[in-house]
Amino acid sequence: MTALVERLRTRAPRAPGSSAAGFDRRLIVPMILGSILNPVNSSMLAVALIPIGRAFGAAPSQTAWLVSGLYLATAVGQPVIGRLVDAFGPRPLYLAGTALVGVAGVLGVGAPTLGVLILSRVLLGFGTSAAYPASMSLLRSEADRTGMRSPSGVLAALSISNQVIAVIGPTLGGLLIAAGGWHLIFAINVPLSAACLVLGAVRLPRRGRVADAQRIDVLGMAQFAAMLTAFLLFLMSPGVGHIHLVAVALIAAGTFVWRELRTPQPFIDLRVLSGNAPLLATYGRQVLAYTTSYSFLYGFTQWLEEGRSLSASGAGVVLLPMSVTAIVVTAVTGRDPRVRAKLLVGSAAQVVGCTLLLVMGSGSAIWTIVLVAAVIGVPQGLNGLANQNALYAQADPERMGSSAGLLRTFMYLGALLASAASAAFYREGATTGGLHRLAVLLIAVSVLFLVVTVVDRSLSRVGR
Repeated sequence: MTALVERLRTRAPRAPGSSAAGFDRRLIVPMILGSILNPVNSSMLAVALIPIGRAFGAAPSQTAWLVSGLYLATAVGQPVIGRLVDAFGPRPLYLAGTALVGVAGVLGVGAPTLGVLILSRVLLGFGTSAAYPASMSLLRSEADRTGMRSPSGVLAALSISNQVIAVIGPTLGGLLIAAGGWHLIFAINVPLSAACLVLGAVRLPRRGRVADAQRIDVLGMAQFAAMLTAFLLFLMSPGVGHIHLVAVALIAAGTFVWRELRTPQPFIDLRVLSGNAPLLATYGRQVLAYTTSYSFLYGFTQWLEEGRSLSASGAGVVLLPMSVTAIVVTAVTGRDPRVRAKLLVGSAAQVVGCTLLLVMGSGSAIWTIVLVAAVIGVPQGLNGLANQNALYAQADPERMGSSAGLLRTFMYLGALLASAASAAFYREGATTGGLHRLAVLLIAVSVLFLVVTVVDRSLSRVGR
């Protein structure tokens, strides 16, 4: 075992200022700053959908594409870029992705039409797809170099930053809109991108794994992208008129599976993945957890502004207890690598929070809204952290980037399901009746999440 650890230390890339004695903490800031680009852009938009709709004269079903466009790009981009991170190392992909975020921010600020604004969100989706798999790859390399069995403290820091920024995003978005309009939630990407570029250039290791470009499964990536894009486009507008998208997705899926089982260097090693039941269960829990989480983030926030008649900044303020609860929960539990108890409590809290939505109405007191937000903050602080720790323990170390990318893909699949649900239930606007119908669906999803967690006994081994 000692010889293996020593060999891994020799092979792993070293960052400036690193030492074999401990994790190179110079990497932590660019890892965290890059990985929050996606959740901050996701969550800030929650309070901007109504103002943007008014600015362009667009209905909620149209502005929903601002959400769906980012998640579609991210769902496709995360595992693809993650595989490139596995092949070429994290530095070049991190720098290219964060640079694209700045370009997308500039485009969003000057967008003359809703279509251009949606394009900006798509570019944001691809740009923000690089940092998280790059960070997980760096984390795995540093853990191997230093001999850490489970770097739970660094994993916790990464998870805390993502969870915290996701829940304070609505409040931050509300403050930016109050200060200068919805354009500021796009403009903020420019300084964030610049900071990532500077820190990434200075601190990320210059030498990583170098792969032969001919061994990259480009065709498999294209088939995967076609399959996922067709399926998600149908999910955004389900109906008989779009049934051809299902056929395209099935054909692409069939050719993708056929190729991946036969190519020596597959984009996604389906043989290994199919034999890893605990990791597949983690991906399933990710979909269920984030379908509920993002339905609450977007559906409830839109109702606060239309059904409860709060301003964008007011909606952000009353959701602040969600942020506080999530911060406290994550800080208390973050360094413990065990996941089963976190997932049990998180899924049960989602059931309770979604049930409370049924008692919301246009005359609901502010304190009741604050109570619901505080309850939902509990799973916000637990579920993402637990699934990330589970993935770290269950995934193949040599494919940590692509495995982490797939975890984000399933996360954004949940977000797209949430977006589709909000569009379906809010066809006539974000009414109280629509909120209650959405709540019934979310209760069912949350109960399924709880059941899947209860029956998965492999979770008890993670973190021991």
